[in-house]
Amino acid sequence: MLATRLSARRSAISNGLRLFSSRPIVKTHSHGRISNRILHAQTTSSALQDTAPVYQPPKTGLLAHIPRAAVPYAELIRLDKPVGTYYLFFPCLFSTLMAGLHTVPAAPPSSVIGLSALFLTGALVMRGAGCTINDLWDRNLDPHVARTRLRPIARGAVTPFNAVIFTGAQLLTGLAVLLQFPFSCFWYATPSLILVATYPLAKRVTYYPQAVLGLTFSWGAIMGFPALGVDLLADSAALTAAACLYASNIAWTVLYDMIYAHMDIKDDVKAGIKSIALAHESNTKTVLTGLAVTQIGLLAAAGSALGAGPLFFAGSCGGAALTLGTMIWRVRLSSPADCWWWFRNGCWFTGGAIATGLAGEYVARLLGWYDEQEKSELVKQE
Repeated sequence: MLATRLSARRSAISNGLRLFSSRPIVKTHSHGRISNRILHAQTTSSALQDTAPVYQPPKTGLLAHIPRAAVPYAELIRLDKPVGTYYLFFPCLFSTLMAGLHTVPAAPPSSVIGLSALFLTGALVMRGAGCTINDLWDRNLDPHVARTRLRPIARGAVTPFNAVIFTGAQLLTGLAVLLQFPFSCFWYATPSLILVATYPLAKRVTYYPQAVLGLTFSWGAIMGFPALGVDLLADSAALTAAACLYASNIAWTVLYDMIYAHMDIKDDVKAGIKSIALAHESNTKTVLTGLAVTQIGLLAAAGSALGAGPLFFAGSCGGAALTLGTMIWRVRLSSPADCWWWFRNGCWFTGGAIATGLAGEYVARLLGWYDEQEKSELVKQE
């Protein structure tokens, strides 16, 4: 009986010690007050660990079929989420089609298609490099945001040193793609590297990092002109069109990324990250409407500078107005899933509409449809 009591007492003491040792030790100030910052960090970290999913290797899609060692690097460049590549590519496509209908005679389809393929390759490479640079800058912020805590650098699958080496390899690949264009494109493209490298810093100092993203992602709106041999400095109409197209795409980028930013609005507050969604949380749809009007107006100005016809204004400008208006009206900003759906599909709705209108205008110029119309009008006047 005595042995049983002693054993029970030892067990109780042992359990008490384990319970005491499992409690977190919190440092206090000299006046005995608990540090609010330490408590906040512990609370945020604990809540994140309780609610965020555990990383699982991809079992479907492209990433499920590549070597296991390459998966973190494929995730780093968002190979499984290509919508960012398409958003980067569309301004390149717009400017290539716009430059193609501006050249006299109109640029041959082989040149337009070949350059568009090169731009798509470059968009894939440079978007990947931008994502890697972004994750390097955000390696201490991403672990505190539920959506980003499982990114390769944040979860430790890729070291910062290896990420830097990987970035260098991507930039060299991007240079190899760039050198396939006319050499004048090199001088037009180089300044964009500064924007690619500095964009992640913007979210730390301003509530409008989307504006810097717009400057970066819209750069392709300039590149189609020199790619087709149009000298922007010697052609005032082309320069005006390129400037308006670039500004139009900046407005579009801010618009769709503002919707995207609403996915993380709660976590951004906790992590101290700034965004336009936080700055205009109470009047987001009003701001989105203003951005849409600005984008469409500048797009129309770009077409007017080149003497675009009704196919462009009805297809590109009208299509953009219809798709953007629908998206702004229907998107539920309080739902991260709905924001993601519109961000992902809005790329094709609006980008596809603008590209279709420009392609129609290009084909009309290529086949001389407007020339025949002008001749018939002249005959009627005579």
